[in-house]
Amino acid sequence: MPENLNIIEFGKKLEINKTTIPGMLLIDIPVNGDSRGWFKENWQNEKMSQLGLPEFDPVQNNISFNAEKGVTRGIHAEPWDKYISIGSGKIFGAWVDLRKGESFGKVFTAELDPSKAIFVPSGVGNSFQALENNTIYTYLVNDHWSAEAQSQYTFLNLADKTVGIKWPIPLDQAILSDKDKNHPEIDKVTPMPPKKTLIIGSNGQLGKALQIEFPEAEGVDRDTFDVSDSNIINERNWRNYETIINASAYTAVDLAETAEGRIDSWKINAYAVSNLAKIAIKNNITLVHVSSDYVFDGSTSEHDENEPFSPINVYGQSKAAGDIIASTAPKHYIARTSWLIGDGNNFIKTMKSLADKGIKPKVVNDQIGRLTFADDLAKGIKHLIETKPKYGTYNITGDGKSADWSTIASEVYRITGHNPDDVSGVSTKEYYKDKDNIAPRPLQSTLNLNKIKTAGFNPKDWQESLIEYLNKTN
Repeated sequence: MPENLNIIEFGKKLEINKTTIPGMLLIDIPVNGDSRGWFKENWQNEKMSQLGLPEFDPVQNNISFNAEKGVTRGIHAEPWDKYISIGSGKIFGAWVDLRKGESFGKVFTAELDPSKAIFVPSGVGNSFQALENNTIYTYLVNDHWSAEAQSQYTFLNLADKTVGIKWPIPLDQAILSDKDKNHPEIDKVTPMPPKKTLIIGSNGQLGKALQIEFPEAEGVDRDTFDVSDSNIINERNWRNYETIINASAYTAVDLAETAEGRIDSWKINAYAVSNLAKIAIKNNITLVHVSSDYVFDGSTSEHDENEPFSPINVYGQSKAAGDIIASTAPKHYIARTSWLIGDGNNFIKTMKSLADKGIKPKVVNDQIGRLTFADDLAKGIKHLIETKPKYGTYNITGDGKSADWSTIASEVYRITGHNPDDVSGVSTKEYYKDKDNIAPRPLQSTLNLNKIKTAGFNPKDWQESLIEYLNKTN
């Protein structure tokens, strides 16, 4: 039997375990062997992703052949993820978190043979020492080398005493390159900054809330960043971005029924999303797109994420098209919401103003749904990005009992110390009677929240959020 078969643990099951470094995973790989040699599924995306390996979309496979026991390489951190495994032999691996943040400087070590692999996230320093002659070290990466990418590399000295890696073969007896001997110690290392998050529509009600949840994100609005311009695909280095959150939309539901509005609605809600999807696909970016209850006709009392699209107006049609386009990005979350309330002009502020002026309004009473407060929606989006549940569509609205607009208006009057009976209900048909270019509205807008709750996020009750919102609103 060949000597290197003796060290391989045959027959164990596929397992993925967390390490002491955030995002780094140690993988046990089943290996089947006999006197002839062995076979393994070195990387099996479907099985491994079900067990928690991120969808990291590798684009290149590299192999390092190490002729002698004692060859030691590192410590290098690059701006891409790695999936490291062993083709032959055995290594002692040492990884140091060189990313900006609380875990900077944290160390993890492990021995790898062909029955083990490790997933190393971008910014974590990687190094290893060959423990056998003719060791083959192989790794998948999810970006190609470029001069610009190399300029972002971060290095750490293998012998740094503060980090204190206990190399099996002392470094003065190991085989190192001159370059690896002269890297800086950790107190001289500039931490690798995280990849960027871009918030599109940062001046809108949701955009403002997102900037609070993502204070280091880059924010752009329609005046400074025309999403519908195809030139944006090449105007910046998108490899520096990890996430794009598209909170920009054309929301003038009635104007969308006019000739000019129809063009603008499709331009912003659909064509612009195609540009973002192309960027996300090409650059392995997570695309977060905000959807609407208006993609449905409102004929069912509660809409889940699997319901077929059935829009009844131009705005809804353009939003449904945007959802379809966004879903072409392998890494995408579509956050479907309804009746958004945030920092800006909105229904709640209008009702409060009418109450303060002593006006007794007529408000639609046959459109049913739940309010969604922008800060809660932003927290839900952050939860998706940080916890990384399965990609797809997630309904995120306020929780609680559904209500019609008239009931919500009455609540505003009551909470602000006015007479809720000053609000009277009226049907949608009667409210819009004799008005031109009015888009039909879905009458049932309640979205089922089971999927987002299963993913670990529990939206706040909209009535509780309404009280908090009004208490903060002048």
